[in-house]
Amino acid sequence: MTVRFVTREIGSLAKPPWRVKAFAGRPLDASDVDHARSWSGRLGIAGHEELTALLERGSFEASDLATIDDWAARYAIALLERAGLDVVWDGEQRRTEMYDHVIRHARGFESRGLVRSFDNKYYEKAACVASPSIDGAYDVDEYRFVARSSDREPKAPFTGPYTIVDWSYDEHYAPRARLGSGRAAAAEARRRFVREVADQVVRPNVAGVVDAGAGWVQIDEPAATTRPDEVPLVVEGFNASLRGVEARASLHICYSDYRCLWPHVLGLEECFELQLEFANRDSRDLGTRADQRPGYVETLNLFKRHGGPAVGLGVLDIHSDFVEPAELVRDRILYAVDVLDDPARIAVNPDCGLRTRRWEITYEKLARMVEGTRLAEAALNRA
Repeated sequence: MTVRFVTREIGSLAKPPWRVKAFAGRPLDASDVDHARSWSGRLGIAGHEELTALLERGSFEASDLATIDDWAARYAIALLERAGLDVVWDGEQRRTEMYDHVIRHARGFESRGLVRSFDNKYYEKAACVASPSIDGAYDVDEYRFVARSSDREPKAPFTGPYTIVDWSYDEHYAPRARLGSGRAAAAEARRRFVREVADQVVRPNVAGVVDAGAGWVQIDEPAATTRPDEVPLVVEGFNASLRGVEARASLHICYSDYRCLWPHVLGLEECFELQLEFANRDSRDLGTRADQRPGYVETLNLFKRHGGPAVGLGVLDIHSDFVEPAELVRDRILYAVDVLDDPARIAVNPDCGLRTRRWEITYEKLARMVEGTRLAEAALNRA
């Protein structure tokens, strides 16, 4: 049987400077217009004159900002396509930040001010003050735009319920628990918080996007192992978010202690794949021996020993401008195949979203990822 690995992104890409400045109300300069013009040529984007004329005007109404959002999404989709990916999204160009995007659309939360994230950017942290809910699915238009703008398969990302809870202050469930007794009451309050976010915020949005045609949804849980004893709650939240939803579903977790995930992830009911970060922990040396692939040994052996979903293999370090050579990507994939002894269990992606990298770096990383994937396929198909 011919080996073929699916390549895709994970989620966010950097927003172009002209999009950032337009939405921040900051003046644009010639370099911003040049950026739009030069990347349209590089990516083969037709009709970009509409965008550059708008940017040159320099003052924007609400309808103009919506048009700029559309163009940012087109550019991001085209970047992923030109790099050669099989599965695409729009780089989350319309979303402020993965947590803030949800909170802006949900009832039951109030802002408590800015906090700094790992990459020195800021987002508004909210407190849950009432049972959370949404008025309706809010990512449907985003999905439809991607679907009609590309002939590649789209993968729709959603922030998971556990991360939403962990990154929020709890001023609704926890105070009630204090009226109870001890840790059991606090744990049950936390469980109710996660379950209601899953049932009343995440699932209705996912279901609406699937009803609009999405066949693949990705739940993002970067906070999954923040409290190792709550990994079962991550699994419960994932299952609740997908219950009754007819689509393939994957779970992305990064920069975590993956040892905490097993055996709990075996309880994921509708998860065909775990997309994990590996490259950030790995050597940049070539080779397919265990001692040459230190970032992959421990986690892949968890999959081998315990079983579980397929592996979304992170082969690009998103925290560095280092452009992984195709041969390094190849060797990382070949090592994973050697450990798992089943190429069908493996697909290829970056460790996480590439929003902290400039487009020049992002494009080169992704293009080399695709090239390295083809090299791995060729090696396996010759064997």
